[in-house]
Amino acid sequence: MSASIGNRHFLLRRVHSLLGLIPVGAFLAFHMWENSQSWKGAAHYNEVVEKISSMNLVLLFEVFGIALPILLHAGYGMVIWWSGRTNAMRYSYLHNWMFGFQRVSGFLILAFIGFHVSETRIAAALDEAVKADLFGHMVGLLASPVTLVIYLLGTSIAALHLANGLWTMGISWGLTTTVKAQRISFATCMLVGLALIALGVRSLLGFLVSPILLAGQ
Repeated sequence: MSASIGNRHFLLRRVHSLLGLIPVGAFLAFHMWENSQSWKGAAHYNEVVEKISSMNLVLLFEVFGIALPILLHAGYGMVIWWSGRTNAMRYSYLHNWMFGFQRVSGFLILAFIGFHVSETRIAAALDEAVKADLFGHMVGLLASPVTLVIYLLGTSIAALHLANGLWTMGISWGLTTTVKAQRISFATCMLVGLALIALGVRSLLGFLVSPILLAGQ
């Protein structure tokens, strides 16, 4: 045990998994909840966004509480990618495939985050009209079928990445040591992932459906 603790990779893997849960995973869940407010219409959604963006030290939190942990998590994830090997093409075990998915999805999520931030946070910083009506801006973005598919895939992949990361975290932290415990944990984590996917899809649909529903009232 002492040799393992002295191994820097032993500690880095645990920091890596912890960053994936807190704050990155927690922020993902919160951000999906925030976007689910789209069902209450433009005025309510823009008010929620404005309250959050006007909180004290929000920029520092975005940098050190979100962006930096994501970069650190992704950076060490790349180290794991290069040092690990998957046998998915040779042995068709579910978790070999999930190992490969976790690595590939990490790159896809980084690309999606870059796209999402550029289309929302940066766009709002550069254009007062976008900042004043982020709801309307999102409606315009999601009116494009290509953009809608990108968002649906991006949010779904991020949710599954988090769910599988929670499962592997249980193993690496010694919380699930038996085969039975790992099976139960995997099923539970996948349910969490599916719930987040449902929340993400519902949030995106809110931008498209709520204007129609509220207009008919």
